[in-house]
Amino acid sequence: MVRNPFGSEDGPSTADICAALDDPDCREIITALDEPLTASEIQSRCEIPQSTLYRKLEQLTDATLLEETTEIRRDGHHASKYIVAFDEVRISLGPDHELEVALDRPARTADERRAELWSEVRRET
Repeated sequence: MVRNPFGSEDGPSTADICAALDDPDCREIITALDEPLTASEIQSRCEIPQSTLYRKLEQLTDATLLEETTEIRRDGHHASKYIVAFDEVRISLGPDHELEVALDRPARTADERRAELWSEVRRET
């Protein structure tokens, strides 16, 4: 179970989050993201082949450990940027002796919420 700030239990499984955190390439990506970066910018900071990088970015976004946003450019060639989507991860043993994961999320600005909305619209089309 992943607890999110909206009280919903929808989202990735504990296994998906733990698998992403256990992966050395995923950890390298998380470490490199001290600011929002495009995939090519991440690749320049990490020693991960491009095809592997895109799979790891998908794994991390599916696990909600990274957030993909869209940088709106005047020329119409918008760019996806990635940023770490958590401040803290806590793993605990639940009442049924199952592992539970709680992700603490950073506070979001109006610009970040707008970028997220644009990203969702882009995915739907």
